[in-house]
Amino acid sequence: MTEHLPDPDLSAQERGRYARHLTLPEFGVAGQRRLKTASVLCVGAGGLGSPLLMYLAAAGVGRIGIVDDDRVEVSNLQRQVIHAESGLGQLKTDSARQRIVGLNSHCLVEQHACRLTTTNAIELVEGHDLVVDGSDNFPTRYLINDVCALLNKPWVYGSVQRFEGQVSVFNQGPQSPDYRDLVPEPPPPGLVPSCADGGVVGVMPGLIGLLQATETIKLLAGLGESLDGRLLLVDGLTMRFRELRLQRRPQRPPITGLIDYEAFCSVDDSGRLEGASSVRSISVKELSALLDDGGELVLIDVRNPSEADVAVIPRSQLIPLAQIENGEGIEEIRRLAGQGPIYVHCKLGGRSARAVELLAQQGIDATNVSGGIDAWSQQVDPGVARY
Repeated sequence: MTEHLPDPDLSAQERGRYARHLTLPEFGVAGQRRLKTASVLCVGAGGLGSPLLMYLAAAGVGRIGIVDDDRVEVSNLQRQVIHAESGLGQLKTDSARQRIVGLNSHCLVEQHACRLTTTNAIELVEGHDLVVDGSDNFPTRYLINDVCALLNKPWVYGSVQRFEGQVSVFNQGPQSPDYRDLVPEPPPPGLVPSCADGGVVGVMPGLIGLLQATETIKLLAGLGESLDGRLLLVDGLTMRFRELRLQRRPQRPPITGLIDYEAFCSVDDSGRLEGASSVRSISVKELSALLDDGGELVLIDVRNPSEADVAVIPRSQLIPLAQIENGEGIEEIRRLAGQGPIYVHCKLGGRSARAVELLAQQGIDATNVSGGIDAWSQQVDPGVARY
């Protein structure tokens, strides 16, 4: 009988920890060793990043880099399950690292408390085997795509909105499609609402993040068939999964360098719609002073009704941006204009700036409230909930 020699790369403790992997014929010691020597960069430690990071650490991925410049807020806790109430105010990279190390001390965590940008992306990505997208915006996704193309790195894509989500694997091989095959051009600003604007049921980032973690583990361990060339669509309300085939566009220009992705997607450095600073605006403190003076004015809230259910600015009247865009709300605003000067707010200032531009086209003079209700909550009335 041949004596079984223990693998020098897996300690007895690790063999016990990962026993359920090792007993899988498709996985075994070889697969676990691949995970142990692998390095993954996760961009974002929020809704998608939470299940991603925890399951990759639990599975035994040896080194995990986390890129996120945000801090933990109470509105995060509905879906960002890697964080806790005790971590409110902490950098998300700190909070996530504490959770990961508590889960698996064998995992090396590298924190990057910054945004992924054109100046740091190559340095951050090149030291990892694979990138996982836990972001929530178009500029970052295009940046991840292009830097991975330049460095020949695969990346696992995921996105969520409301009750739906998408997952795919991009750039796995020379003939693999990538994000620019799925979304050749970014949609017009404001067409696709963010999770903050449109909402998201808390379990959807968990579901999509788990699917991303599954694809990541398969790629690293060399298992099964990935979502390369396929887009998985998930409808949480009906619990239906659909699949679309993706192919490289024959005439797609090659990626030869990085560009200004905020300008490409028409957003500014804060993530607001481009043009928000080009219309006449006042600050929330100036608005507060006007309201305190008791003068005649009209304050229009162009957010969605579901957002107004969370928080409102006193004396505001809800007329969603969609009703201004389709013309339904124009006559109502024209009637209100006779009551005093018009001020318009949303959550951050982007949608309200768009509304001011649309109203100007109809001959209605209005002023944008910079920073919206989010700035109001931070600078005027902390009792107004942030979301």
